[in-house]
Amino acid sequence: QVQLVESGGGLVQTGVSLRLSCAASGDAFSSYAMGWFRQAPGKEREVVAATSRSGGRIISADSVKGRFTISRDNAKNTVYLEMNSLKPEDTAVYYCAATRVPYTSTWIGTSPFRYDYWGQGTQVTVSS
Repeated sequence: QVQLVESGGGLVQTGVSLRLSCAASGDAFSSYAMGWFRQAPGKEREVVAATSRSGGRIISADSVKGRFTISRDNAKNTVYLEMNSLKPEDTAVYYCAATRVPYTSTWIGTSPFRYDYWGQGTQVTVSS
């Protein structure tokens, strides 16, 4: 099993940047595909970005392309979400998620149902 802890959220103004971090422990981090999801009040949880276990493949939601970047450092057991040009509609609780995949896998997933482990979430609020 892997345990995930997010950090880096906060209250910011429109247009600024934030970097979220998700620190993993308990198992071999490089064995897991990782994703960032978010959930706003009254809305379903949605994918923001995801990365394969090696970091060689990444995807981003259309709503954040060009503004958000996912990356991972397997040596530090951490996945990051760099968020630039934040907008009020980015306000949500942000979660990182993990699912274990085979050694040779390049799999990345956009559905929250494909992920087995979740952090507690970090609130991001963007004021206009």
